Amino acid sequence: MLDRPESGDEAVLVSLNFGDLGYADSLEELHRLAESAGLTVKTVVEGKRARPDPALFVGSGKADEIRLAVEQSGAGLVIFNHDISPAQERNLERHLQCRVIDRTALILDIFAQRARSHEGKLQVELAQLEHLATRLVRGWSHLERQKGGIGMRGPGETQLETDRRLIGKRVKLLKDRLIKLKRQRDVQRRARQRAKVMSVSLVGYTNAGKSTLFNSLTHADAYAADQLFATLDTTTRKLFLPNTSGVVLSDTVGFIKHLPHSLVDAFRATLEETVQADLLLHVVDAGSPNRDQQIAEVNRVLAEIGADHIPQILVLNKIDLTGIAPGLERDEYGRIARIRVSAKTGEGVDLVRLALTENSLASQVPGPAEVECAVNF
Repeated sequence: MLDRPESGDEAVLVSLNFGDLGYADSLEELHRLAESAGLTVKTVVEGKRARPDPALFVGSGKADEIRLAVEQSGAGLVIFNHDISPAQERNLERHLQCRVIDRTALILDIFAQRARSHEGKLQVELAQLEHLATRLVRGWSHLERQKGGIGMRGPGETQLETDRRLIGKRVKLLKDRLIKLKRQRDVQRRARQRAKVMSVSLVGYTNAGKSTLFNSLTHADAYAADQLFATLDTTTRKLFLPNTSGVVLSDTVGFIKHLPHSLVDAFRATLEETVQADLLLHVVDAGSPNRDQQIAEVNRVLAEIGADHIPQILVLNKIDLTGIAPGLERDEYGRIARIRVSAKTGEGVDLVRLALTENSLASQVPGPAEVECAVNF
């Protein structure tokens, strides 16, 4: 839907330091996002400002520096490590004479490339359209072609009004389809609840190793790669455990700092597997120097979608890269709270199974109300 970059495109990255903590990490993440989108980064332009420039975001002097970098590198795309307004984007494109996108548009593009399921594609298209709707300033002929064009305009309707109307109709259609898919999932979820099967969701920062752990536990073949947002579509498998009715394990999309709200909203239906879970396995890259910030960011998004009340077990993954031994830690109540594993080598994965078994057995113990009912009966 968006005029997305093609694999092999060359780009210039732009990042301004407004005095934020973690600036260097954010820039490194932008570099990895660009590579995940199939782009070749030619150069990076950095700068410092107290606040964004209203017209060009970077100011006229820095804009000239970016234009020179574009001319010298031959890049056809400039990516800002920030959210820029539609007006700033238009002004920059006129000044730089090339395409300009922001961090949100780049993440949307990666999602568009990675979505495989029907629902995932609907969710991405919805997020893209809602992002595009704020940037409509001229005729977008590709929308006209999609909907037939001739006969679509009302009396006296401008191209811009037509495009907005077409986008509005498509957004409504997508939302209706996603509601139907959500109802189907609700039916499946209620069936699992009646069977008293515990639901577990893998959550974590992108590229923490969730899919690798999922495959190791379930012997599935979910796509796993050393790249950001390798997994978009929720994959669910039944995991059989000794002396239990088993658990249903779901692998979900990874989170990232400054995850666009439009994506959180669009993927809310998929993320409901997380909201409705009985237990979360919060997978963390144990070797990341930003581990604590990533944990905090995941917990922030969990709170945003209403999943912050669900019990968590912290799974410190990739210990094969750190030299840490596999093991577990229990809280003051004797429950497993942390596990050190390597999903890649399999070290410590048996401890994750142990934790799931203990939680599944605990969930099958009848509560006081159930015991009272049984006695009265």
